[in-house]
Amino acid sequence: MSAADILSTIFITAGGLALFLFGIQIMTGGLRAVAGERLRSALALATRNRIAGLSLGTLLGFLIHSSAASAMTVGLVNAGLIRLAGALPILFGANIGTTLSMQVVSLRLTDLAFAAIAIGLLVSVAAPRETFRQGGRALLGIGVLFLGMDLMSGAIEPHRDAMRPWLERIDGATWSGMLLGVAAAGLFTAVIQSSGATIGMTFVLISAGVFTQLHQVYPLVLGAHLGTSATALLASIGTGIEARRAAIGNLVFNVFNTLLALAAAPLFLWVIPLTADSLVHQTANLHTAVMAVAAVLLLPFTGLYALGIEKLTPSKKPAGPGTFLDPALTPTPENALQAALRELQRCATICRTSLDHERDLLKNYDKSVVRKIRMNEDIVNEIKVTFKNYLGLLTRRYLSRRQALFAKYLNHIVGDLERIGDHIENLATLAERMFRTGQPDLSQRSLVQPLYELHQKANRVLRTTEDALGSGENDFNDRAAAILRARDAYVETSADIRSRLDEKVARHEITPAAGLHLSEYVISCDRMVRHCKMIAIEMQQPFFRFKETKFGRITKPLESG
Repeated sequence: MSAADILSTIFITAGGLALFLFGIQIMTGGLRAVAGERLRSALALATRNRIAGLSLGTLLGFLIHSSAASAMTVGLVNAGLIRLAGALPILFGANIGTTLSMQVVSLRLTDLAFAAIAIGLLVSVAAPRETFRQGGRALLGIGVLFLGMDLMSGAIEPHRDAMRPWLERIDGATWSGMLLGVAAAGLFTAVIQSSGATIGMTFVLISAGVFTQLHQVYPLVLGAHLGTSATALLASIGTGIEARRAAIGNLVFNVFNTLLALAAAPLFLWVIPLTADSLVHQTANLHTAVMAVAAVLLLPFTGLYALGIEKLTPSKKPAGPGTFLDPALTPTPENALQAALRELQRCATICRTSLDHERDLLKNYDKSVVRKIRMNEDIVNEIKVTFKNYLGLLTRRYLSRRQALFAKYLNHIVGDLERIGDHIENLATLAERMFRTGQPDLSQRSLVQPLYELHQKANRVLRTTEDALGSGENDFNDRAAAILRARDAYVETSADIRSRLDEKVARHEITPAAGLHLSEYVISCDRMVRHCKMIAIEMQQPFFRFKETKFGRITKPLESG
C-alpha cells in the first residue's frame, strides 16, 4: 500500500467511526426525548423492587447506552434520590440494555441507511408533534449509524489480509492473546467512552473479513465491558461517597462479568455458535449473554453486594440524607404531603450550602468550589423533576380540597427553589468571570465588603426559608412572616449598595466594566431573594396546613373511585 492509500484508509475509517458515534448520539437523543423525563423519575421512584430496577435500567440502557445510563444513575444517587442498593439493579440493567441496542445494530440494514436518513430527517422537521419529531431524529441517527459502519467496512475490506497479522495477536485462542485483546479493547472503549463503538468496530472487522471465528472477537467484547465503566467513574468525580460507590459498583460488576466470561470461555465458545449462523450475530449474542448471566447471578445478592462495596470504599463522611419521596406513602396523601415538604426543606438546604460555598469564592477563587456549586445545581434539578412526578402519582388519588391546593402550593415552591439554585449558580459564574477579568479587583476591601454585606442578608433570607419549610407545627404563617421580615432587611441593604455602586461608577472610582459585573451580582441576589418571597406567599395561603386527623388515612385511586 502506498502512503496515500494508507492515509485514505485511515481517514475514511475515522470518518466512518465518527459517523457511527454521531449516529448513536442522534439516535439515543431522540429516543431519550421520546421517553421524556418519565423514565428518569420512574428510576428514582421504583428502586425498592430489584426486578423493576433491572427492567427500567435495561430500558434506559437500550435507549441511551450504558455509559450515559450509568452516568445518569450516578447523578441520581448523588442527588439522594436513589440509594446504592437500589442503584445496583439499574446499573446491571443498563449494561444489559446496551447489548440489546447492539443487537439492533448487528442487523446491518445498510441498504436501508439512506432511506432511514431521508425519512428520519423529513419526520424530524415536518412532524406536527414533538414526540414524532424526536422519533424521526432517532430514525435519522440509525441511518447515519449504519452509513458509518458501511464506510468503515468498505475502507477496511481491501486491506484485510494486511491487517490479519497485526490482529492475530489479540486472538482469544491463547491466554496472552485474550488478555492483550481485553486490555486493548478496554482502553479504546474508555477513551471513546462508548462500548457501542468497540462492538460496532468489531462488527465492521467481521463484515470486512478480518475476523472469521468467534474466539478472535471474544476478548474485544470483554474489553468493551470493562472500558464502558470509565464514564460512570468520571461522572462520580467530586460527588458524594454514595455516588462514587455506585460508580465503583458498576466497575466491579463489569470486572465480575469479564472474569466470569474468561473462566467460562470454553462454555461460551461452545454455546454461542449454536445461537446464530452469522459471526456478527454470534458476537452480539455473546455481548448480551455475558451481561445477562452476570446480572442473574448477582441480582439476588444486591444487598450483600452493596455492603461489600461500602466495605471496599470506607469513608469518614456519612452518606448524605436521602430523598423523603417514598411512593409507598402516596396511598396516605397527608403523609405524602408531609414527606414532600421535608423534601423541599432538603432541597433548600442544598441551595443554602451552595450559597455558603459561593461566599468563599469572593475570598479566594477555587475551581473545585465552582464545581461543587454546579453539581448541587444538578442535584436541585434532579429533585425538581422527581418531585413533580411524585406529586403526579399523588394526585391520581382522591384528595380533599385542602390537600389538592396544598399539593399545588408545593409544586410552585419546588419551582422557586430550582430558580434559586439557578441564581446561585449564576453568582458563581459571575465570581469566576470577575476573577478571570480582574474587573472589579476583588482584593480591594471597599469593593468586596458591600458584596459580603449583601451576601450575609441574602443568606439569612434563604436560611430562614430553609427553616420555615420544616414540617412541624402548623405555624406556617409565622414562618412566612419571618421570611418576609428577613427579605425586607435585605431590600434595604440592596438599595443602599446599589446607590453606593452608582456613586463609585459616577465618580470613576471603579471602571464601567467593574460596575457592570457588580451590578449583575446584586441583581442575581435580588432575584434569588424574590423567589424566597414567593415561597413565603405560598406558605401564607389558608390551605397551606396539615390536618392531624388525616395522617395515615388511605384514599382510593381516582380510576377506581
